[in-house]
Amino acid sequence: MNVYKTDKIRNVVMLGHGGAGKTSLVEAMAYLTGITTRMGNVADGTTISDYDQEEQKRKFSLSTSVVPVICKDTKINVLDAPGYFDFVGEAEEAAVAADGAVILVNGKSDIEVGTMKAWSLCDKNNLPRILFVSNMDFDHANFAKVVDELKELYGTKITPVQIPIRENDKFVGYVDVVKKTACRFADKGTVKDCPVPDDLADQLDDYYNTLMEAVAETDEELMDRFFEGDEFTAEEIIGALKTSVADGSIVPVLAGCSLNLQGVNELMADIVGYLPDPSMRELTGTDLKNDGEFAANYDEKKAEKSAFIFKSIVDPFIGKYSLLKVASGVITSDDTLYSADLESEVRVSKLYVFQGSKPLEVKELHAGDIGAIGKLDCATGDTLSTKAAPVRYAKPEFSVPYTYKRYVAKNKGDDDKISSALAKLAQEDMTLRAVNDAENRQSLIYGMGDQHLDIIASKLLTKYKVEIDLEKPKVAFRETLRKNSDVDSKYKKQSGGHGQYGHVKMKFEPSGDLETPYVFEQIVVGGAVPKNYFPAVEKGIQDSVVKGPLAGYPVVGVKAVLYDGSYHPVDSSEMAFKTAASQAFKKGFMEASPVLLEPIASMKVTVPDKFTGDVMGDLNKRRGRVLGMNPDHHGNTIVEADVPMSELYGYSTQLRSMTGGAGDFSYEFARYEQAPADVQEKEVKARAEENAE
Repeated sequence: MNVYKTDKIRNVVMLGHGGAGKTSLVEAMAYLTGITTRMGNVADGTTISDYDQEEQKRKFSLSTSVVPVICKDTKINVLDAPGYFDFVGEAEEAAVAADGAVILVNGKSDIEVGTMKAWSLCDKNNLPRILFVSNMDFDHANFAKVVDELKELYGTKITPVQIPIRENDKFVGYVDVVKKTACRFADKGTVKDCPVPDDLADQLDDYYNTLMEAVAETDEELMDRFFEGDEFTAEEIIGALKTSVADGSIVPVLAGCSLNLQGVNELMADIVGYLPDPSMRELTGTDLKNDGEFAANYDEKKAEKSAFIFKSIVDPFIGKYSLLKVASGVITSDDTLYSADLESEVRVSKLYVFQGSKPLEVKELHAGDIGAIGKLDCATGDTLSTKAAPVRYAKPEFSVPYTYKRYVAKNKGDDDKISSALAKLAQEDMTLRAVNDAENRQSLIYGMGDQHLDIIASKLLTKYKVEIDLEKPKVAFRETLRKNSDVDSKYKKQSGGHGQYGHVKMKFEPSGDLETPYVFEQIVVGGAVPKNYFPAVEKGIQDSVVKGPLAGYPVVGVKAVLYDGSYHPVDSSEMAFKTAASQAFKKGFMEASPVLLEPIASMKVTVPDKFTGDVMGDLNKRRGRVLGMNPDHHGNTIVEADVPMSELYGYSTQLRSMTGGAGDFSYEFARYEQAPADVQEKEVKARAEENAE
């Protein structure tokens, strides 16, 4: 592939609701620009960007892929990001590398949750955007309705620059609002001029006036002319659009149908014409040598070379590739770069640009371009620069995974293989976590939702040939006591020769500190128990609190007091007193009204106002206590509640079902509270059955 300079590069992320047609649009762009010789489609699993086996099987995107397409003399690095919510981490990675976005909106439906989430992601990353209303060839597709809904959501910045022409429920052309001309589609995305249909004249006037107002607001001189009734030239409108789209004050709306190649050429032309090149995007990092700010601004003339890794690909077949965006300077295939994160230099033997799954070798990458380096030890978010001028850019923030399940190897002996495979998948997927829960003797996997975890399990099988079962995780209960007890415990054993003798009298009571397993005191007088056996008694208590007598959970909040006992001058030993103390603990604990404590999560649920009642009702069913409701001033309510951790299993799926995917939640461990009697009875019984197996 040819080398492109910064002003001839556009980095664009495709965003939108799942099923809006992002992958099909990328396929159409690849076909029209000659990358492919025939149109692939999602249903057949033949698209250039959905190349993973799981994507082809499930018929939707799971990870971000890069497809560079050439429009005239400009390279558009298209980042095709998944639209399904479980794979938001992939979209977040792509947004970090992009300089602009195309948000696809389904023309045959209302504005979907994925559209709004895509808009929010653009806001978070300060990305200028173009809206592309897709599926305009479908029956009941309604461009005007979509535009009205978008304006209701996002205000006057929504500016249609096209009006689709439909005849007999077919999409046959469009009216260019800027030039007030019309075109009909011909073969392979080409167009031919035609008159503006009479039935669209009023709509054209309406959209044109909206455009003129938006353009006038970009410049005082234009505003004065607008009020004086002057008409702007097409060149003035296009110039104003270029400035205003880049700063986000105008969001143009186009229409098309990817499967029929309609409107795709026009979209690519507007990406080149309106969205900014990388030099227009500021990027600052830390100058590690001088401990000051480093302003990259994607300036290829700077001597300092720097780039950041925004995504990692780890595949058992093609190896590991680090996808990077060059931030300053020009990186060549024989460079030696420095990783401040690894504190070591790395040799660049080959540079690549990815075309879907296909790495193409290039000699150099200019500032702003996207490429890849193979076999680096670097992680996503790491910075590459030079040792003479070391730089570090801020690491991107990713969504936190809150859905988790226990995983169990189907085949004995696969545990190490599974851990290794999960570590590789976690290098690719920044929203995947694998955790070893030693306390409950279980391995946990965290993701963005149940579907995410199911696909991880499927990838383990198809890519790494290891199989796991996903199960409901055990909850980390605790045990404590509520009352006092006084026990006398004697351990005596005679089996020829020296015997074993240990005798303790102990009191047990709540310590009042649920953060500490136990507190040990001794108030023995008169040498009833020699001092040298006190550590053995405490060791007996220490070992006992690891696995409580009620249900085998760790014990907290117990005060153990040794106040009397006896010993044998020959048969007594540390082991005997340790055993006697352990027996005393079990007896004393069970006589002091033992209870289970359950972990409580402090939770925040953000939902559109209309779903607040449903969410609160569901939280009540989960034994949650709603503590407050606060508006976020964006049409949402933040519900704050304390909820038992045991009741959060499956919450992600339930929340999406209740809110159509619009709800988000987060939580963190808050404290332990006494479990209700029915919960305790059920858990004690379950643990007894488990231990009996």
